[in-house]
Amino acid sequence: MLFLKIILILLFGCILYEDLKYRAVHWFLFPLVGVCIGLLFFLNTLPELFLVSVLNNLVFISILFGVIFLYAQLKLKTGIGQVIGLGDILLIMVLVFGCATVSFIVLLTCAFIFALILHLFLSKKQKTVTVPLAGYISLFFGIAFIGSWAGLINSLYLI
Repeated sequence: MLFLKIILILLFGCILYEDLKYRAVHWFLFPLVGVCIGLLFFLNTLPELFLVSVLNNLVFISILFGVIFLYAQLKLKTGIGQVIGLGDILLIMVLVFGCATVSFIVLLTCAFIFALILHLFLSKKQKTVTVPLAGYISLFFGIAFIGSWAGLINSLYLI
């Protein structure tokens, strides 16, 4: 299990690095994150809780992406591809396998706030148009999982 944790943190680090440096992430990193994060959750919880949590998380992000799509179409008069990147969508989709529903909703919300604050702070130093959202979310989830494994945060797999 320690091996999976190390691999997951390295994958989050790769996503962060690539998104910050190139504003693009290799596609194969996302399924690898999904497998690692899903296995860690599955091995730390009941199979029934795993399935219910994943389904609930999928419903939540479906609603989230629906709202983003409607906002992009109706308010911004543009496509969803101009509002959120494919890498951001793929990362959020694989994160549904990572923790229980309440923890997922709280972590994802906090990750978005973290990304906003971090980008506002860093954009003063460099002028960028795009936000490396997948990288910032990877950083936040990496910190959250390390905190959970160290016992600093209540288990992400139970709530």
